[in-house]
Amino acid sequence: MNIISRLFDFIIHIDKYLGSIIQNYGTFSYLILFLIIFLETGLVITPFLPGDSLIFVAGTFAAKNVINVYLLFLILITAAILGDTFNYWIGKYFGENIFSKSRFFKKEYLDKTKEFYNKHGGKTIIIARFIPIIRTFAPFVAGIGKMNYFKFLVYNISGGIGWVGLFLFGGYFFGNIKFVQDNLSFIVLAIILVSLVPPIIEVLRNRKN
Repeated sequence: MNIISRLFDFIIHIDKYLGSIIQNYGTFSYLILFLIIFLETGLVITPFLPGDSLIFVAGTFAAKNVINVYLLFLILITAAILGDTFNYWIGKYFGENIFSKSRFFKKEYLDKTKEFYNKHGGKTIIIARFIPIIRTFAPFVAGIGKMNYFKFLVYNISGGIGWVGLFLFGGYFFGNIKFVQDNLSFIVLAIILVSLVPPIIEVLRNRKN
């Protein structure tokens, strides 16, 4: 089994792997979850890591009193906020160098990016939280576009709390339902597929235009 298939297996069956992680590492599980969410939101090279599904499944384990849901909530929103913040500053300090040295990115793209984030930056940061891959690139592009940091921070915090809260407490309150317990792998897959619908629609719309 190669790396890609192992990663895909980990994402699809995160419920099984997370259970093993909690059982084997105990308190250190909080740190592992923190790192996964931080990397998924903080580095443009790791958008493939599980986000929505991981948080939802963590909520189902919290419902079984295996881990503390309130402590987990604080840890995960901290990871999400710090991840976006880190990504923003990477974009701000290194983004223009990418545009100036790359044949694929033009200066006009950078100008359009700045203009877009000046007009729609806030809602973009919040909405992007709920879309895999997009949420990894949104703060990076916000940094490239030199979006006002304090404005970015407000929406970053709001989006982080909303994103983590929705999926964590969704898993927490529905995790004890027998149907959810018996079909958790399918529910995780459904969460992944549903969250991919918006970017797919946007791509198809752009191709049509």
